[in-house]
Amino acid sequence: MSSFLQNAYKDKTVLVTGHTGFKGSWLLLWLAELGAKVIGYSLEPHTEPSIFNAINLREKVTHIIGDVNDHGALCSLFKKYQPEFVFHLAAQSLVRRSYEEPMLTYQTNVMGTLNVLEAIRKIGSVKACVIVTSDKCYENREISYCYKETDPLGGYDLYSSSKGCAELLTSAYRRSFFNPEDYNKTHSLALSSARAGNIIGGGDWADNRIIPDCVRALSKGESIVVRNPEATRPWHYVLECLSGYLLLGALMRKDGVKYSDAWNFGPKEENEMSVEELVKLTIKYWGNGKYARDTAPHPHEAGLLKLDISKACGLLHWDPIYKVSEAMERTVKWYRLFYSNASVEDLRKFTINEIRGYQSSMKRGWN
Repeated sequence: MSSFLQNAYKDKTVLVTGHTGFKGSWLLLWLAELGAKVIGYSLEPHTEPSIFNAINLREKVTHIIGDVNDHGALCSLFKKYQPEFVFHLAAQSLVRRSYEEPMLTYQTNVMGTLNVLEAIRKIGSVKACVIVTSDKCYENREISYCYKETDPLGGYDLYSSSKGCAELLTSAYRRSFFNPEDYNKTHSLALSSARAGNIIGGGDWADNRIIPDCVRALSKGESIVVRNPEATRPWHYVLECLSGYLLLGALMRKDGVKYSDAWNFGPKEENEMSVEELVKLTIKYWGNGKYARDTAPHPHEAGLLKLDISKACGLLHWDPIYKVSEAMERTVKWYRLFYSNASVEDLRKFTINEIRGYQSSMKRGWN
């Protein structure tokens, strides 16, 4: 698998939007390790600390500060760098913030995606594009059911709805301008969307996410405040998710007809765990700590949401590796190193070794 990915991305120009965020930073570093010429386009990191700054990724890529809501800047970027691959991760990614800033949420998640798709359509250099949305794009019925890529899209809250809209937009562009039936006839772009959520890993400091909430409290010796302890989530390690994006992009470049579609990426069912159980696991690996339930009223958040990943496992030969306990142990080790005042070089080396170790564990391969 590692050789397949390296062959796909080495010396290729890859644009990552949202590259200063949590997932974007990990993806950026992995692509750099694969030998890609990486262009990052994003706003400045929206948290401090941030993994982007903590491991100084400015040294690894072409780092460009910009907004996906600026269509002219995006078109200029595409025209200048002529990317072959695009991974679109830029988003307003927080459910609770969507209640506070609904217009920003839809502007960024829907119109920002439209701006990226229009830039791709106008410039013409891109051969494979992955639009990253969310597992929350589905019309969630809060039942013990694994949602398939063919299930209805929707979303109770504004964030989820905006991601459903981004999915509909991507599907419309694929059918209207980049139809797989017309591949290598009227166009040469493979366009897919990737749905994932509940991502855990070192370097996330976003507000109102359970692991960042845990490490902020633990690092200060404070009690963790848990909003929704009974909520069950299929927790997913960041490199599991990104391995799916990278594999999908590589296969799309190889066969744009077969792989241009919507794809779910998530853990195996046994990795489901309540928020409370995950907090206890975090405290275990941290070595000490305590938590308390938050009894204050809060906006609606999904209680249960699971994805059916059989399509990605069967057709992409993608396979999640880590159990949630191992993912949490690796996550806490990253934060422990950061809060030990490790140098930028040591933290970056640790992060690279995480990527290399995961890559060597990827079980299946392609010729």
